[in-house]
Amino acid sequence: MEHETTIEKERYVSDAKRDRVVSRLLKSGLVQEHHVRTSWKEWQKLRQKDFKVPLWRVLAINPELESQDIFVEAARLYAFTEAKIEESAAVEFINHHRETFSEDMWTEMVEHFVLPVRKESDPLSGEKKWIFVTHDPTRPEVHQIIQRLRLRRFELQFVRESLVGGLISDSFLGRNAFLERLQENAPAVDMGLSYETDDALVDENVLEAEISRSHLISLFEGALMEAVKLGASDIHIYPDSEGQIQIHFRIDGDLSVWHVEKRFKPEAFLAVVKDNSMNVDRFDRDIAQDGFIQRWMDDVLIRFRVSVLPIASAQQDVHAESVVIRILDDRKILTDLRQIGLLDDAYARFQNAIRQPHGMIILTGPTGSGKSTTLVAALHQVVTPKVNVLTVEDPVEYLMKGIRQIKLGPRLGLEGALRAILRHDPDVVMVGEMRDKETADLAIKLANTGHLTFSTLHTNDAPSAVSRLFKMGVEPFLIAYAINIVVAQRLMRKLCSSCRIPDPNPDFEFLRHIGFSDEDFYQATFYQAGGFASCKTCGGNGYKGRRAVAETMLFTPKVRAIILSASDSIDEHELRQVAVEEGMTTLQSAARQLVLAGETSIEEAIRVTGT
Repeated sequence: MEHETTIEKERYVSDAKRDRVVSRLLKSGLVQEHHVRTSWKEWQKLRQKDFKVPLWRVLAINPELESQDIFVEAARLYAFTEAKIEESAAVEFINHHRETFSEDMWTEMVEHFVLPVRKESDPLSGEKKWIFVTHDPTRPEVHQIIQRLRLRRFELQFVRESLVGGLISDSFLGRNAFLERLQENAPAVDMGLSYETDDALVDENVLEAEISRSHLISLFEGALMEAVKLGASDIHIYPDSEGQIQIHFRIDGDLSVWHVEKRFKPEAFLAVVKDNSMNVDRFDRDIAQDGFIQRWMDDVLIRFRVSVLPIASAQQDVHAESVVIRILDDRKILTDLRQIGLLDDAYARFQNAIRQPHGMIILTGPTGSGKSTTLVAALHQVVTPKVNVLTVEDPVEYLMKGIRQIKLGPRLGLEGALRAILRHDPDVVMVGEMRDKETADLAIKLANTGHLTFSTLHTNDAPSAVSRLFKMGVEPFLIAYAINIVVAQRLMRKLCSSCRIPDPNPDFEFLRHIGFSDEDFYQATFYQAGGFASCKTCGGNGYKGRRAVAETMLFTPKVRAIILSASDSIDEHELRQVAVEEGMTTLQSAARQLVLAGETSIEEAIRVTGT
């Protein structure tokens, strides 16, 4: 065995040295030895299947690495020129030459992230040549695409992937026909804001006349399209105190104003929203309603969950309602736990827990902390054709392949579904949320009878989840022996990598107070959000994207002993102390690690995890 290991090591070293891109990456420190070794093993598997691909390409898909750094190094090694382009000029050039190539050719170029950006005169012959750019110019298929365009002269140069993506977005994905129509045909007359009535009830005939106007529909459809394009999770629509329609998008956890509409009567626009929602009655304005919308966008079916609530209004003649639309885009489903962004120790502990044949995994945290996203990613780690995976959700948000998702309704409640599941031969079960003692008892019974069970609770941290179950009335011995792990999670915004700036004057006294050490001050640079309006990456927000921070409390013998010895209540402080002693990284500690790594700001860490 030792001899085989030595041979394998020699082969690995030889292959790594032979790949000049990998050698340069190691030498520059952009990748580490363990990254290359992991990718080399994957590369060996591909070679056994007769896939001929260089080692550095396999390295580029390692989720722990920044693929763009690898593409840049490869382009430089193979002597490709780095293009110097101005984005707006490049977009104008592409739009000007749209008729030069067929729609199929443009589609193929977009799919392979290669675009023409300008023409240059050859310094020797003076003949014009086309300049194409891509993030990975070493691909043979890119050269084949350009050859098929049958151009006399061309040159392929490289740029960073984010720039190519921006050109594609601005040139091909940026059009919103509904908003363009709204701007081109803006109404020149009052759309009803000055409308007066002696009756508190709205005149339905007047309302119907306003609804029929295409501007209202264009605004609504445009909002749906723009929200999906911008990656929003929710759309908020409501009338403000001045009778204007406010439309807000929630992006990366924060609400921001997208549009304020002053031209239309609030009831008219709200009626359009309700008319376009299934299971919602436009004329019923005094009750809460739930509905849904479906739209095809970019050849993908996007689902929207609609919630309507009556709200108070400062204007007596306005029947005010608040509408929140949750965007359910299946393209956002994460199937790899690595993509959640957990730190290495939390990821390893979580993976170990879900690889057990039975027991319960509990995700806890407030609304919007990413519990459902993490559960879906965890389920995908255990789904195989050999296991029967069942979920009980209310409502079912994302449809998952290979999983039977039970839909609750008036005739099938959560408790009834869980009892039925016991007779449905399950291997893995996900219970959307343990809301009461009956649900918790049934979920824990599943975990105790040889099933791997996933569920969620609304608590602030891992130890308080145990306390919550205890207060529900679940027996301590069931809690102690049914649960594998409790994961308390938050979502933290990441600083924009393009415009973050070093904090010029950190408050060291305050930093000590929230857990940073003097050693941290000397070894790390503290960053803060730049928030420059000119930044094309974040649009002046200062943050771009989010990642999870979590504390993972494994149920070790010591933790179980504390739970079993509880009399009137669970000692959360003692649970936390023991869990930390046994390797649990707290939420605050995980947040500090991200601050020290320059991924987030001190303000964001405090906002998400407190002090």
